[in-house]
Amino acid sequence: MQLRHAVLGLLDIAPQSGYDLGRAFDRSVAHFWNADQSQIYRTLDRLESDGAIETETIPQQGKPDRRVHLLTDVGRAELAQWLSTPLETLKPKEPFLARLFFAESLGIDGILALLDEREAAVREGLEQLRSLPTASGDLGAVLRMATLDAGIRQGEVELAWLRATRASVAGIEES
Repeated sequence: MQLRHAVLGLLDIAPQSGYDLGRAFDRSVAHFWNADQSQIYRTLDRLESDGAIETETIPQQGKPDRRVHLLTDVGRAELAQWLSTPLETLKPKEPFLARLFFAESLGIDGILALLDEREAAVREGLEQLRSLPTASGDLGAVLRMATLDAGIRQGEVELAWLRATRASVAGIEES
């Protein structure tokens, strides 16, 4: 997946400004895809150059004009093509697991601190996911809730794994 596909998908749900897209990332897809505001604006520029979106400028009083981006037929076709292609091969990159794999030199206390740091991050992420509004009704809402549920379940499983790993590491210390 590329960022452009996430942007096309969000614009398929509703036309949005670049600022709105940044907020949509934070409130809807952040548990499986992230992007900062500058990446979003660069992607919008490329999508517009490629003819996948068009931009409507809405004048505002006392504020800069609002630029709202809409999918074109080209953008809808690209999104449909991406959705119908075979899934990408899973090639995970998990910096935390890489650190843990090589963390022996930190000693027990350093490893436990690393596990504590990860646990705090996972708990914070779960708190954010659980605070997202729930949706119901149409098929799109069901699918968005399914991805949110996947993120919550993954976080809960990781917390259980962290507890088990912590117990294993602490057990080494006792030996």
